Amino acid sequence: MELTSGQVDALTELINIGYGRAAGSLSELTGYRIALEVPQVAIHEIEALAPLLERVLRADCAAVSQAFDGPISGRALLMLDERAAAALSRLLIEDGVPGTRLDATAREVVTEVGNILLNACLGVFGNLLNVHVSFAVPQFHLESVTGVLKSVATEAAEQLRYALMIHTRFSIRTGDVNGYLVIILGVASLDTLLVELSKWEHQQAQ
Repeated sequence: MELTSGQVDALTELINIGYGRAAGSLSELTGYRIALEVPQVAIHEIEALAPLLERVLRADCAAVSQAFDGPISGRALLMLDERAAAALSRLLIEDGVPGTRLDATAREVVTEVGNILLNACLGVFGNLLNVHVSFAVPQFHLESVTGVLKSVATEAAEQLRYALMIHTRFSIRTGDVNGYLVIILGVASLDTLLVELSKWEHQQAQ
């Protein structure tokens, strides 16, 4: 399945609104100006996701996953390689210890960042598309990309089939960190999302 250029543009606009909210919340939380670049959005069948992510997340993957439910349901993840996650935590806290490993404090920081980002983006979906979305408690994973995706698929109540993959770049203080926001949906949820997205596009055009 492929998205039309209009659907990509509309999803990019929605996610960018969520990014703006997330950047504001993170800036307020840390006292630093944090920017999130305009996202790059693509859709893939879930079977193709691991090979694509393994090309860019080569080491162990630090992921924050969160289940969401409602007319649109599935799993959302913020995924970074372990080095990028450690760098993100160092940029966000003054007492970050140099290194590439994630200690307990760093994991808490990355989990909180994931929680803020995922809630902001999914919240925008819910608010602007007029659907109610509820969230589960976020979970932190540190394992291979394949391991993370298997864990998420095993927990899922519905058959997950498609994934929106969104390239994310954090600009914080003097550093940039790359990651990926992944929203995994079943067929019915994707259909609902695209129907509601079409309605929203129509409203925006009026």
